[in-house]
Amino acid sequence: MKPINLISVKKITYFSYLVIIFCGFFIISSSYNLYKINSFNESISAGDTSSYFKQSFESRFSIAYWLANEGMFKEATILFNQLLDEADDNQKSAIQYNIGNIFFKRGLEINGSNMSVRDEAEYLFRQAKKAYVQSLKANHQYWDAKHNLDRLLTMLPPDPTPGVGDSDSPGLIMGNIPVGLP
Repeated sequence: MKPINLISVKKITYFSYLVIIFCGFFIISSSYNLYKINSFNESISAGDTSSYFKQSFESRFSIAYWLANEGMFKEATILFNQLLDEADDNQKSAIQYNIGNIFFKRGLEINGSNMSVRDEAEYLFRQAKKAYVQSLKANHQYWDAKHNLDRLLTMLPPDPTPGVGDSDSPGLIMGNIPVGLP
């Protein structure tokens, strides 16, 4: 039997039909997936939960991001923290970065355009710093977190040394020793 006898017009036709059927199935499958992705993006941009990927990580992350952009910081922070358990390192870095942004925005809203930090804003800025550092621990090449951390560090006052200050009380160093004569 010669190799040329293995190829016939009938076999080529059947093979062509199989290729056409496979390509048709691939086109239909890809179109359906594209439809699902587009409907997911539309529902997320509207702030609604997606019916296709309701429990997916991406859906919950997008909802938390939308909540943060809409000013619902507490709800967004709760949802971001819930996502930390199932995230890989890059996702953890993105989550911590977004949590840092939430605290940073809240601190800026309280602080206003004033570069001196009040107590409440300082607390929020320190929480943002902590979140940015956690983001960089998960992914040290995340340049947005590095940039925001650098901006934040220029706004924060330096850490006070315990016991050194404007008052005469020794502060944390000698907290148990009574002050004054008996």
